[in-house]
Amino acid sequence: MKQRVLATIVCTCTFAIAESAAAAELVRKPPAPDLERPNIIFILADDLGWRDLGCYGGTKIRTTAVDRLAAEGIRFTQAYAGNAVCAPSRCVLMTGKHPGHAFIRNNREFQPEGQYPIPADTVTIAKLLKARGYATGAMGKWGLGPPGSDADPTRQGFDWFFGYNCQRHAHNFYPRYLWRNDERVELNGNDAGVTGKQYSHDLVEAEALEFIRKHQRESFFLYVPFTIPHLALQVPEDSLAEYRGKWDDPPYDGKKGYQPHPAPRAAYAAMVTRLDRSVGRIADLVRELGLDERTIVMFSSDNGPAPLDVGGSDSPFFESAGSLHGLKGSLYEGGIRTPLIARWPGKVKPGSTTDLPTAFWDILPTLSEIAGADTPRDIDGVSLVPTLTGRGEQKRHEFLYWEFAGYGGQQAVRLGDWKAVRQNLNKGPSEIELFNLATDPNETENVAAMNPDVVARITRIMIDQHRPSEAFPIRGLDRAGR
Repeated sequence: MKQRVLATIVCTCTFAIAESAAAAELVRKPPAPDLERPNIIFILADDLGWRDLGCYGGTKIRTTAVDRLAAEGIRFTQAYAGNAVCAPSRCVLMTGKHPGHAFIRNNREFQPEGQYPIPADTVTIAKLLKARGYATGAMGKWGLGPPGSDADPTRQGFDWFFGYNCQRHAHNFYPRYLWRNDERVELNGNDAGVTGKQYSHDLVEAEALEFIRKHQRESFFLYVPFTIPHLALQVPEDSLAEYRGKWDDPPYDGKKGYQPHPAPRAAYAAMVTRLDRSVGRIADLVRELGLDERTIVMFSSDNGPAPLDVGGSDSPFFESAGSLHGLKGSLYEGGIRTPLIARWPGKVKPGSTTDLPTAFWDILPTLSEIAGADTPRDIDGVSLVPTLTGRGEQKRHEFLYWEFAGYGGQQAVRLGDWKAVRQNLNKGPSEIELFNLATDPNETENVAAMNPDVVARITRIMIDQHRPSEAFPIRGLDRAGR
């Protein structure tokens, strides 16, 4: 209890460095009559590569349920995460603000448990939908503030939470405990080792299904940030058996972090397929309860796939990022390109695709419009409802902007087909790399020297869109000023 109180006090002190979200001006865009108050389920994978999925061209891992979602809905082919690692990407998702305006801009632990907290008065998707009368639940991994603090999910708009509050705690699928709201739930038979009796992913799935059953007669928003396939490589034998012996699979000894595993490639594939099974069970329950036509189910991943060989991972073997440059932690395409799928019978055309460039900051205004909820005016996202429903004119971004205080300090901008990246900004100002994604989607040829006008325009965007952060400074940007 003392630890929770201390966390709350410290959180309160940090809020002064953020602009007051409570004063944010809200606007409501009424939905079309037949879009009124549908159920919303947003499923988020953790470090899943877009190419791990069959519907995005993957061939090694079975993802039947997610592929069915895509076949029955719409698949975005140029969707991006909020950032290159977990916490800042989730902050963008929850708030609708791009990384230059969002409060969390890097992973940072908060002792004794949790991550650096979002301010108490942050306007989140959950708060907006709860104000609209939605039952709100989050099952999985939070990562935006310690248990018992003002940044706890139950104080950020969610009626019900179950899972991991802390990202570090989520690095084991057989933890000693999980959180149910503010109650620590001990998991008998688990000691946070290689194996245990209670697999956390299955417990999260069960809670998500129970939430749907409990709220089937009212409008609900269910956010399911599963921890699969984030490391460690751990999966029950009933899933591992499908892939064991399928490939040459040298054992991982645990010397590069996380838990060892005798068959790491098989374990990764089995974890993704178990995630897929959970997606299928959620979709099946929605159908079984007769909620199909008044429920939109969306699926995405929080960033690109794990870096090579960390914790036994092997993203190149699975071609998890396809041929795109970069992996998790990078603002190159492979670090932030993500799957995005939406299924909504009667509203979203089955089997459709779109190449509309979109990013996590578009999710809040999209869900707000779907629910008829208020939307803050100071966000960076645009609603994707016209693209989802095929009705109305889709507003398009002039540009997409990212910054990331970690991995040396980075910035990136997508401007039409142009993509610009700057690295090592914590050492000082650095040169812009420029790529033409139309002809060079893998970012192999830097054409900055040949396009000075484009570089000048993007430089202006990088200056204008960066709001300095005391909590997450980027030295090369902050010293340069405006």
